[in-house]
Amino acid sequence: MNFTINKTRQYLHADSCLCPPSGSHDSFSFYIDEASPVGPEQPETVQNFVSVFGTVAKKLMRKWLATQTMNFTSQLEAGIRFFDLRISTKPRDPDNELYFAHGLFSATVREGLEQISSFLSGHAKEVVFLDFNHFYGVQNLHHEKLVAMLKEVFGEKLCRVVFAQEVTLKYLWEKEYQVLVFYHHPMALEVPFLWPGQMMPAPWANTTDPEKLVQFLQASVTDRRRKGTFFVSQVVLTPKASTVMKGVASGLRETITERALPGMMQWIRSQRPGENGINIIMADFVELGEFISAVISLNYHHLNEDDDDDAT
Repeated sequence: MNFTINKTRQYLHADSCLCPPSGSHDSFSFYIDEASPVGPEQPETVQNFVSVFGTVAKKLMRKWLATQTMNFTSQLEAGIRFFDLRISTKPRDPDNELYFAHGLFSATVREGLEQISSFLSGHAKEVVFLDFNHFYGVQNLHHEKLVAMLKEVFGEKLCRVVFAQEVTLKYLWEKEYQVLVFYHHPMALEVPFLWPGQMMPAPWANTTDPEKLVQFLQASVTDRRRKGTFFVSQVVLTPKASTVMKGVASGLRETITERALPGMMQWIRSQRPGENGINIIMADFVELGEFISAVISLNYHHLNEDDDDDAT
């Protein structure tokens, strides 16, 4: 099951299973608010660091927590179609509002979803994947609120769960579906348009070493996903505490991502889509290194291979 969606809307293989869209890691992190409290998932050491150093600590945290520089609309216009989402509540919030969060709080979930919906309303043949994969301080009432919000914002655009092999562009266009929601919580079993989280595996290398990352990515693709699921390749390096301390004022982009970019882009360009190849590719700072156009170009390899098959 492979999927092709790109910013020029030159869709390939409407009748075939879905080719690789490009995705953003911690997609919402452009909105991280330095004035917000520290997220509930952060360890006590971080909480204490912020309590001592206050705003200065949060400014430094943002340099390492913000993995994107573009908002949702800009990402969509650039060609991003997979969104990696972490949801949190704020302590003692009487409104029980839902926020995107990664160490610090970001925009409200409603703000982000409405941006995405607005884009889709103006681009009827575009399709997005929303992967809700982390929940912090979220109780049943919050899950119910989020499900109601998804219904309200996206309405008939929401794709109901079917066998993954059935999901082709032709199928989505005929049904006028534009949004696939993956939900890593048991609530997914109760709602027809929530795809269970296991349908979107995204193995994580958890390394700062570019060579180890590439080895991990290649091994993951070789093992491939279980039949009948989507699959995310996380082209993402994760800093250790020692890495952060060495480059504390520089931040994630300068200290790690930009330096490792050539090797990561080489790996992406060497890949091929298909049943045993890559599916969704996700990265930090998606504007770097022609990441989006490189992923889109992989679809044309798929097109050429299908043309060769038709000729035989």
